[in-house]
Amino acid sequence: MIFTSISFLFYFLPIVLVIYFIVPKKIKNIILLISSLCFYFIGEPKYILLLLIEVFISFFGTKLIAKSESKEVLYFLIFIHLLLLGIFKYTNFVFDTINSLFRLNINIIDIALPIGISFYSFQIISYEIDVYRKKVKVQNNLFNYMMYVTLFPQLIAGPIVRYETIEKEIKDRTHSFSNVSYGIRRFIIGLSKKVLLANLLGEVCLCFNDALDKTIIFYWLNAICYMLQIYFDFSAYSDMAIGLGRIFGFNFLENFNYPYISQSITEFWRRWHISLGTWFRDYVYIPLGGSRKKQVRNILVVWMLTGIWHGANWNFIIWGLMFGFVLKLEKLVLKKHLDKMTVILRRFYTLFIVMISFVIFSSNTVSDIFNNIFGLFNINNKLFDVYSLDILKSNLILIVFSIIFTTPLIKNLIERVDNNKLCHNLINILEPIVLLCLLLVSTSYIIDGSYNPFLYFRF
Repeated sequence: MIFTSISFLFYFLPIVLVIYFIVPKKIKNIILLISSLCFYFIGEPKYILLLLIEVFISFFGTKLIAKSESKEVLYFLIFIHLLLLGIFKYTNFVFDTINSLFRLNINIIDIALPIGISFYSFQIISYEIDVYRKKVKVQNNLFNYMMYVTLFPQLIAGPIVRYETIEKEIKDRTHSFSNVSYGIRRFIIGLSKKVLLANLLGEVCLCFNDALDKTIIFYWLNAICYMLQIYFDFSAYSDMAIGLGRIFGFNFLENFNYPYISQSITEFWRRWHISLGTWFRDYVYIPLGGSRKKQVRNILVVWMLTGIWHGANWNFIIWGLMFGFVLKLEKLVLKKHLDKMTVILRRFYTLFIVMISFVIFSSNTVSDIFNNIFGLFNINNKLFDVYSLDILKSNLILIVFSIIFTTPLIKNLIERVDNNKLCHNLINILEPIVLLCLLLVSTSYIIDGSYNPFLYFRF
C-alpha cells in the first residue's frame, strides 16, 4: 500500500485518524503500532515476521548494551542487521555477478526485496549506536520501541528518523489544531508533487524507454525529466511522511532543502536526502576518521556504501563512487575555481553533474550507462525527429513548472506578500481552496489509474 493509493487515502488513513483521535492518550501509541503493522502487512505480508524479528533482537540486545556497555554486543547486533539486509537485498546481485564473471550457472532462489528494509535497518542501527554512545536512553517499553521502528508514515520509504529526534514525543507529544492543519497542508502538497509532477514526468521517461529511435534531444529530455521526476517523487514522499507525522504529533526533520539550487556537489549533498547523508556522516565517515586521517579512503568507502544502499546493481555502485570522486575533486581542486565563477555558472555545473549522475542511476546495466551518456553527445545521431519534438512540445509547460517548483521562488514570493495585512488575509482565504483543488485534481488522476510508482520503494 502506498500513500497515493485509493485504499490508503480513503480507507486506511481516515479509519486510523478517527480511531487515533477518539481513544485516550495512554493507548494512542498502541493504535499507531497496530495501524503500522497492518500497513506493512497489507504491503508485504510475507516479510512482516522479518521486521518483527529485527525489532525484538534490537530491543532486547540494546537493553543488554545499556547494562553492560559492551561494544561486542553492539557489533553483534549490527552484524545481524547487516547480514539480514545483505541476504535479502544483495544475494541475487552477488550470484548474478559471480555467474557473469566466471561464466557459471549457479541457480539460486530468487529472493524478493522486503519493502523498507534499507530504511528500518538503518533506523534500528542508529538507535543501537546512540544507546551505546549514551546519546539516548534505552527504551524499556517494547510496544513504544516497536511503534518507533514501524511508524507507518516513514516505515517504507523514509526519511530515516533517528530515535533521538522523537525520543520525547514517543512518550509525550502535543496534539493540536495547528499541528493537524500543518500536517494536512504538507501531505496535500506532497501528494500533488507526486501525482501531478513526478508521475507525469515519469510518463515522459517511459516514452523514451519504449522508443526505438532516440534522438539527441530525446536523450536530453529523458535525462532532465528523470532528474526532476526522482526529486519530486522522493521529496513528495518525505513531504507526506512529515505531514502525517505532524498530524500524529511527531516532528520529523526535513529531508530535502531545494537541492537543485546548489552551487556545488558538496552543497547538493547537504540538501538532498539529508537523513541518509547525515546517517553516513555520523555512523560511518566520522568513526572511520572523517577528514582527520585517510580522508580519501573514508570518502570512497562512504560513497560506495551510499551507492550500494540504494540498490543491488553496478549502476548504483558507479553512481556512489562517482559522487565520492567529484566531492574529493571539489575539495582538492575545483573549489577555488568554483569560487571565481558566477552563481549561475556554479549552478549549471552542479545541475550538469547531477543530471549525469541520475543517467547512471536510472540505467539498468553498465552498457546502458554508456549508451545513455553517449547519446547526449553523439553528434552522429539525429538531433531530433517528429516524435521527440511532439513529446517535448506536449510536456514543455510541465517541465517549466517543474523547474520552477524545484526552487524556493514561489515560497519566497508568498512569504514576501504575506507581510502585507491584506495579502495575508487573502492568502488565508485562498490557501484551503487551493489545497482542496489540488487534492481533488490529484485524486482524479489516481482514480484514473495513471502511472503511479514510488521510485524509492525498490531501494
